Amino acid sequence: MGISRWIPRGEGESAPDEVSEAVVEVPGWSELERQVAECTACELHRSRTRTVFGVGDRAARWMIVGEAPGAEEDRRGEPFVGRSGKLLDAMLLALGLARKDVYIANILKCRPPENRDPAPEEALCCAPYLRSQMALLKPGIIVAVGLVAAQRLLDTKLPLARLRGQIHRYGDTGIPLVVTYHPAYLLRAPLQKKKAWQDLLLARSVLTES
Repeated sequence: MGISRWIPRGEGESAPDEVSEAVVEVPGWSELERQVAECTACELHRSRTRTVFGVGDRAARWMIVGEAPGAEEDRRGEPFVGRSGKLLDAMLLALGLARKDVYIANILKCRPPENRDPAPEEALCCAPYLRSQMALLKPGIIVAVGLVAAQRLLDTKLPLARLRGQIHRYGDTGIPLVVTYHPAYLLRAPLQKKKAWQDLLLARSVLTES
């Protein structure tokens, strides 16, 4: 099985202008996790405590993709922990899912300083890892959590309001993708939780109909 991806550059090498079209074999989970742990493709490796590879069921039908690790995630090496993680767990529980029943990953595998948004070149460096995770997982649905994740995965600058409420497809994979609010935003704007629930129901309908 192969996917289009470029090999992350080593330290001192110039970054590629675009993703290569060369088709290579997708590494297995253990090898992919090792590659992420040893990655020096962008400057974020200099300030990270740990890489945040992803967690959950590696045969899950649900894949949750967020933006990037925060301070607590950087310390623990796990995505979506702390208050936002607890809210995400509650959202999944409302669907009858436990955290262990889904697979959770981020656009970036390392924490950006001061929790800033991922830079385009950083997202480009991490893109092959995420795409390999998707190729191994073969999810039935991807849920993009928050504006940054949605825009990166869909290669768009449209606002979240324009991206919600419809079924997208991730790149050339054909995998259905639904956009919803980030739990950190819902903690600040709890009145939007009803809309987030509608997004999750839309995502579940994709699996029900497949």
